[in-house]
Amino acid sequence: MDYQAYFKDALDALHAERRYRVFADIERVVGRYPHAVRHTPEGPKPVVLWCSNDYLGMGHHPDVVEAMAGTARRMGAGAGGTRNISGTHHPMVELEAELADLHGKDAALVFTSGYVSNDTGISTIAKLIPDVQILSDSLNHNSMIEGVRRSGADKRIFRHNDLDHLEDLLKAAGKQRPKLIVFESVYSMDGDVSPIGRICDLAEKYGAMTYIDEVHAVGLYGERGAGVAERDGEMGRLDVIEGTLGKAFGCLGGYIASSATIVDAVRSYAPGFIFTTALPPAIAAAACASVRHLKASGAERARHQDRVARTKAKIADAGLPQLETPTHIVPVMVGDAELCKAASDRLLTVHGIYIQPINYPTVPRGTERLRITPTPHHDDALIDALVAALDEVWTHLGIPRRALPVAAE
Repeated sequence: MDYQAYFKDALDALHAERRYRVFADIERVVGRYPHAVRHTPEGPKPVVLWCSNDYLGMGHHPDVVEAMAGTARRMGAGAGGTRNISGTHHPMVELEAELADLHGKDAALVFTSGYVSNDTGISTIAKLIPDVQILSDSLNHNSMIEGVRRSGADKRIFRHNDLDHLEDLLKAAGKQRPKLIVFESVYSMDGDVSPIGRICDLAEKYGAMTYIDEVHAVGLYGERGAGVAERDGEMGRLDVIEGTLGKAFGCLGGYIASSATIVDAVRSYAPGFIFTTALPPAIAAAACASVRHLKASGAERARHQDRVARTKAKIADAGLPQLETPTHIVPVMVGDAELCKAASDRLLTVHGIYIQPINYPTVPRGTERLRITPTPHHDDALIDALVAALDEVWTHLGIPRRALPVAAE
């Protein structure tokens, strides 16, 4: 039995579909973000990052770096165990208190990643509600989809941001049946925003519980960086708010914030929380420093929005097929997997600009794109250089400059 052949065939299929993923060996340099070094067989080469989820550059903020380094010197490298077995260190306790305060909730619970917080959070919550029906947005992240699937609960998928469809499903479930609506605030590939308040209206009307993923919004929106729900004044109406520490906060980990009872129930029943080693104290301390800073400072958010607006305007002026969004996500549409990969490669090798191609299954086939994420640290010169490079690549490769429709799968 040639077991290796199965895996080779699977990889060959990815190559044939032009969606095999190649990792860039990147070394970010503190104090020079978004400038970095790319390691290649020919030696190190300079590169400018234009696709990082470290949206505000907080991973390089002096307070965050010092919190991590100082805590590691004081407490060591690892947590030493699961949360139940010696892993509930003091920086973690402080971090969870900061996150609960950020979202105006009784309690918060930190997981090893945003993926795990969704997967195990949704599945555990649903398993604890007898006969619950989950109503899930069609464009929810894979971590949410897996959480819904692993719950084993009855589910219904509503068309993306389609409130009429959601209401039809809520009506069909009946007021007496427990219901859980799971959705995101910012959808990271198309950059659109959910109608949080109107979803909460429906949840209240039909007796449903709400679970929102704010991973692409925490740190970036709201007076204290709690997300779109804070910005829109809807945070108190949501039952569970999920977020990440690995994007705008610049660190690692995921979390949920909710009532003390819900958090305690997840803490007590979730396998993805119980049976895994806790985040190291240094990471928790760094995340705590980042959350505290962004609660108090709006300067990073203001500068970020300014840079996003300028980037969008310059791309539009160049006649490139930009998908218009109300958020910090800037998708430039290609519409072909092979051309998308070629565009990314040319930007990297010719222009020293790193933007990872986004292909299926992350986005539907035919909507392949470059997903650009400006930061407060991208100055005017870097923006101008990006747009000039995109213009050259589009011309060189003959990529259409008309915007392509985005169809949900």
